[in-house]
Amino acid sequence: MPIPGADPRLAFTVSWEVRDGQVSAAAEIIARFVPEARSEPGLDLLMVNQCSSNPGQFLFYEVFKDAAAFEAHQQTPHFKTMILQQAVPLLTRRERVQYIPL
Repeated sequence: MPIPGADPRLAFTVSWEVRDGQVSAAAEIIARFVPEARSEPGLDLLMVNQCSSNPGQFLFYEVFKDAAAFEAHQQTPHFKTMILQQAVPLLTRRERVQYIPL
């Protein structure tokens, strides 16, 4: 539970496992998505990494100014189209873990 008056930012890790044969398609979606997401005023940081030993694994690290910025992110056309509609069907697993900066 957040401490009153504490840092309002939210941090997330999001891990993807991409279906066999879909890695290039997922990487292309990420390449289009990242500049759009980074232009959001409430997104402080977005890093996306591809596993060096298993190219079908991707790790996103995201930091939002606050909960409202995270909610706004999920309502953007680029998130709804590129992530939910285009990328998620290419995945065998998607896991998001939320962190609170200390």
